[in-house]
Amino acid sequence: MRPKVDKDLLPMKAHYFFFNAGTAPVVPFMPTLAKQLGYSNVVVGTMYAILPVIGMLAKPLCGFIADRYQRHRSLFIAAEILTAVAFFAIMFTPAIPQQLPSVTFHCHAGGANFHFCTEDQCTLNEIERDYQDKALACKLNCPAQAFMWDIICKDWNTTGLCPPPNDNADIDISATFTNLLVERNETSNEGCVFFSVPHIHAEVNGHNATMYCPSDKPYFSSICSMDCNDTYLDSKIADSPVISTTAAMGLYQFWWFFGMLIISWIGMAAVVSIGDAICFGILGERAHLYGKQRLYGSVGWGIFSILAGVLVDKMSNGVEKDYTIVFWMTAVLIGLDVVASMKLKHTQTHLSPNILKDVGQMFLSIRCLIFFIWCIFIGLGTALIWNFLFVHLETLGGCDATYMKTLQGFVMSIQCFCGELPFFFFSGWILKKIGHVNAMSMVLFGFGVRFILYSMLQDPWYVLPIELLNGVTFGLFYATMASYASIVAPPGTETTMQREREKIIPPRKTKIVNK
Repeated sequence: MRPKVDKDLLPMKAHYFFFNAGTAPVVPFMPTLAKQLGYSNVVVGTMYAILPVIGMLAKPLCGFIADRYQRHRSLFIAAEILTAVAFFAIMFTPAIPQQLPSVTFHCHAGGANFHFCTEDQCTLNEIERDYQDKALACKLNCPAQAFMWDIICKDWNTTGLCPPPNDNADIDISATFTNLLVERNETSNEGCVFFSVPHIHAEVNGHNATMYCPSDKPYFSSICSMDCNDTYLDSKIADSPVISTTAAMGLYQFWWFFGMLIISWIGMAAVVSIGDAICFGILGERAHLYGKQRLYGSVGWGIFSILAGVLVDKMSNGVEKDYTIVFWMTAVLIGLDVVASMKLKHTQTHLSPNILKDVGQMFLSIRCLIFFIWCIFIGLGTALIWNFLFVHLETLGGCDATYMKTLQGFVMSIQCFCGELPFFFFSGWILKKIGHVNAMSMVLFGFGVRFILYSMLQDPWYVLPIELLNGVTFGLFYATMASYASIVAPPGTETTMQREREKIIPPRKTKIVNK
């Protein structure tokens, strides 16, 4: 006999697959994109501390509207569109203007050179490899003092340049620099790169000159802006300073990026919570089939997370990544999700006469209060992993980071297929055998082990077996949380309660629960 297919559930399965497939290419990479844009860890941490608060305020409101006015599908589709548009708009985040790199210019009896120092060993290695035998035609703009002009006028063998307009007039030097030398400090991570002028001939303020600084005169040195008409070298020498929280507040580029993240976060929160309520509404008395619907979400996330990681690495040049492809993937896949969601058939059979009162009474129970506190602490640990694990892996990866997005894709796939799916599949059996309280303790223990193992990592590839613990720290956690919330939710408050129990958990991924 041919298996019977429930056509009413096909749009729900398609939604879970396409929505998770659409968010998988972008959500995990947003913290690393923020770091690439130049924002400090403090700025990234601050953003991802504010985002759950925004979601906490938005979720109960959206849930109340959906339950009170019976507009579940309309809000659901609107939230999907909002999420896709906001993520796609991040691709158009304006670039932060970069100043010309600064170097130190020296003139001495043997000629002249410029140098810069950095603690970034990757930069030192790349410049030493790519510029060992390369000549650079550079222009330097250097502030000068009176004694420097005295040396220029008396010892640089130039005519028409002196006397200067004033004693503090800038010096514009055009010369060909070569003879690369890299010096590393063995007692620290800092190293310096030197380029010298081999024949000491240069053009100074439009006049030919021979740079020579006698040893019996004051040391000629100045911090200069440099332009070698070499975008790659300029970017490496510039070593863009980390943008602090105060500096970020004054950048409209930051507010565009952060604003789009806020909008996408609100959209994802609404989709996840209302989507679960719609799914239970369609299932009706067949709640035990819920896990089989959500399973497609984990499949979509696992497949497209690794695909996105591989594509980003293939389309990028070096350590700096090009994320353009992931935004297009998100737009197309969530667009397909919207089409599938339009086929949903949903009606709610119960309507609470006082939703806020029913939900509020739950907080008078000590058991429910402890449950929410447990969710808060799990949310803190989950946020640390979701927002900073990839940053930690990139730090461990060092200079050889061309594979990093592929590794991060494997991390997410193992989290889904090898960690979460087994625990979600057996979650009903586990909860029946050990109960909710013991399951909560097991989740906390899993987080402790996971963080200890992260602290011991030396090679980023060794993170892969650690991610098997995601089955305990997220799979079992989500099953316990959703199961308990569904049990205690009064009829007619399902969406509002879903939002209450999720509001401290970042809505990054849609997972499955075997109920």
